[in-house]
Amino acid sequence: MIRNPVPWPNGARCAVAFTFDMDAESLLYLSYPERAHAMVATASQLRYGPTVAVPRILESYRHFGIQQTFFVPGWCAERYPQAVEAMAKDGHEVAGHGWLHEHPNELSDEEERFWLRHSLASVEKITGIKPVGWRAPLYNYSHRSTDLLLEEGIRYDASLMGDDVPYLVEGSKASLLELPSHWGMDDWPPFMHSTEFGFQMPIQAPAFAWRNWWEEFEAQWEHGGMWIPVWHPFLSGRLARWQQTHRMIEKMLEQGGVWFAPLREIARHVRQCMADGLWQPRSERYGQIEGLPVVPTFR
Repeated sequence: MIRNPVPWPNGARCAVAFTFDMDAESLLYLSYPERAHAMVATASQLRYGPTVAVPRILESYRHFGIQQTFFVPGWCAERYPQAVEAMAKDGHEVAGHGWLHEHPNELSDEEERFWLRHSLASVEKITGIKPVGWRAPLYNYSHRSTDLLLEEGIRYDASLMGDDVPYLVEGSKASLLELPSHWGMDDWPPFMHSTEFGFQMPIQAPAFAWRNWWEEFEAQWEHGGMWIPVWHPFLSGRLARWQQTHRMIEKMLEQGGVWFAPLREIARHVRQCMADGLWQPRSERYGQIEGLPVVPTFR
């Protein structure tokens, strides 16, 4: 069903990267800059991520001996350096995710460039490693993002949803490797409930949400794809939910044929396969106006 699966290392059937966006209170200060300091209950919900959930997640990763990827806004890296330092110390990738979770497609050209550079510098200051990966906050990739990311040395993006396997996003001078996921792999729909953010979905039992994600995994495993969840420590790092994930990793290892890797390693492998002539991706160009059908206006 996947027409062009990547040949994964050592004959693996599927590449797996648990990716976490450690947004902490950046969401609150972005939405309510004047009164965020007084919204204590919401802040406590978000702060649970770096203070309680991240150590729990790292403990499981150490137990299984795997390295994975965290996307961290620069503001969060500077507010919670101990959490980010712990990620880097254990060999995990810390990638870019905006400064204050701002939306690139709502910014001007210069604003997007400025906050991109500022956010990457903040992460590098804490980890000592310049990020090579990026995920746009709330998937809000702009028509400029490809070229700006390439200018800053970003090697892959993980914001888009256009395939089951890697593909190339064409910029004006070069292409960026896309490692896609989709909303069905995000933990906000099953777990997030917040009047402050206008997101009041019925909260699902952990086993129900994980059954959906396991079915996604089974399909990717069967057909040679990638399984990349987009999770948040303050949601999926809660005790009962993370207990389900711990069991899921055990089950994946028992099944076999799974390559656990941070996204930077997946991107490096894909690029090497391309260079060796073992695999070639398709490409897409976004944000191009020329050549589009005319949109009629109705009066």
